[in-house]
Amino acid sequence: MTEREIRSWLMDMDGVLVREEQAIAGAEEFLARLRERGTPFLVLTNNSIYTRRDLAARLVANGLDVPEEAIWTSALATARFLEDQRPGGSAFVIGEAGLTTALHDAGYTLTERAPDYVVLGETRTYSFERITRAIRLIAGGARFIATNPDPTGPSSEGPLPATGSVAALISRATGVEPYFVGKPNPLMMRSALNAIDVHSETAAMVGDRMDTDVVSGLEAGMETILVLTGVTTRQQAERYPYRASRIVDSVAELIGELT
Repeated sequence: MTEREIRSWLMDMDGVLVREEQAIAGAEEFLARLRERGTPFLVLTNNSIYTRRDLAARLVANGLDVPEEAIWTSALATARFLEDQRPGGSAFVIGEAGLTTALHDAGYTLTERAPDYVVLGETRTYSFERITRAIRLIAGGARFIATNPDPTGPSSEGPLPATGSVAALISRATGVEPYFVGKPNPLMMRSALNAIDVHSETAAMVGDRMDTDVVSGLEAGMETILVLTGVTTRQQAERYPYRASRIVDSVAELIGELT
């Protein structure tokens, strides 16, 4: 594989920079080096609950200084996609501030009456009443969009049902599959690259999952780097039919490339 010059970096947040609300060793130095050099970068997350400001505050609490504008979420990617598809449209939203703020900022009207789209994101409290409303609106002709396909999310007590699980419930009730915008859809990567005006040919995606981070980076034409500080082991990575460009123990190994 030919060595490519990397001029910009996309990186997943959980498992790459933080794990269980603790900064991963080397993450702050890696980010500091990117900032010092003025290298374009974005921190990505499939989580649509939080706004950029929320996530920047969470990272600061973990000792990581990431400016708001260097954060990209599946909610922002979804809003960008809908703004492009149907400017000034309307949506019925199941989600939290990260998603509703992004859609408002994209010029969308949030409504329960004949919306163009039903947009499903993540929330801490899925309401049976709102899920029922979503099912009826989709049955009535609204288009079905979901921010990301993750079936579960982590919590201190164990896994929580997430967007993918609730999407499956709605799909079973309506016979309509959603269009998922977030990873592993390479659209998430394309929207992130466009947000910082960089090209895939000179960009790298750093992630801890083969089935979301690596495959979407690969399909977007980027160099892909798997770190072993998250959920995937080197042995598990070998089982996939596609490969990361390289595997490193952590982002600490990448600091030397930013001299």
